[in-house]
Amino acid sequence: MKRTDPKAFLPLNTIMAGDCIEVMNSLPEASVDLIFADPPYNLQLKGQLHRPDNSEVDAVDDHWDQFDSFAAYDKFTRDWLAAARRLLKPNGAIWVIGSYHNIFRVGSALQDAGYWILNDVVWRKSNPMPNFRGKRLTNAHETMIWASKAEGAKYTFNYEALKSLNEGVQMRSDWVLPICNGHERLKDSNGDKAHPTQKPESLLHRVLIGSTNPGDVVLDPFFGTGTTGAVAKMLGREFIGIEREEAYRKVAEARIAKVRKFDREALQVSASKRAEPRVPFGQLVERGMLRPGEMLVNARGQAARVRADGTLATDGFNGSIHQVGAHIENAPSCNGWTYWNFKKDGKVIPIDLLRQQIRAEMN
Repeated sequence: MKRTDPKAFLPLNTIMAGDCIEVMNSLPEASVDLIFADPPYNLQLKGQLHRPDNSEVDAVDDHWDQFDSFAAYDKFTRDWLAAARRLLKPNGAIWVIGSYHNIFRVGSALQDAGYWILNDVVWRKSNPMPNFRGKRLTNAHETMIWASKAEGAKYTFNYEALKSLNEGVQMRSDWVLPICNGHERLKDSNGDKAHPTQKPESLLHRVLIGSTNPGDVVLDPFFGTGTTGAVAKMLGREFIGIEREEAYRKVAEARIAKVRKFDREALQVSASKRAEPRVPFGQLVERGMLRPGEMLVNARGQAARVRADGTLATDGFNGSIHQVGAHIENAPSCNGWTYWNFKKDGKVIPIDLLRQQIRAEMN
């Protein structure tokens, strides 16, 4: 029987009105690849805050960020996390962003709900708001938790793409990015901030490049003014937004309507080596690219003989290309593909070139 694609029942690329828990519970189970959640922080602000020049700070004091108690906030967190987990595909993942007011409570609830935490990422703001009262450190960062649906899930991680974003250096878990301001900050009809906690597109760009692929479905249950949807559209991902505030929905709809999707070539990112097709060394022997009895050498000229079953032999030790390399180096492991070479016409050639030939045929 042909299976129906769950995407056929999803309201793709739309902003749904209503309570996020109720809306999520109405969507098909195991239908979403990634969830990015920017829930209320429960800031517990008391009184007005002023700058040194006595001007008032436009702080987050909206009704949607107010809860009667920590217990009420914890129940809300557990309920929306349960609804979100039901929606995730088996290999899906979630990102949740928060501040010191709420992120520790959210992290505990994530683990209690069965999620498996992969990383916590510190978004270090290059231009944070100063601490005007001078009674605490300047709060210059927010924390994001990245978690898979369950332990052992094969979540998406585009390692090479993030490394490329970082000029060829492995991406770290501390991200230095500016807060949303200037032309990116959306304004309402009165010229005020359309949303007090609008996130910068650079943050979502990094999240989606690193943990989704083109065509994936990304759900944001606290959609606000639509940063997740705007970046998802640009990057060729499908999105679903949930937002109960009509004013935010209107701003998000107008914003996303202006977004242009990148062309197909621009959507391609550097592929992870782990994502490439697996080629057993024995296949090189089967296909006659290397012959039984042929010698492989390492960079120092130490040799091992190829055997008919795709193993190597040297000095009374037999094993895979990796095991024999580790044996020679007296090391716990070795990547045999980059360790061994063969000789042809007087030239020393890495065996990995033969593997790449086979992979090219598979594409």
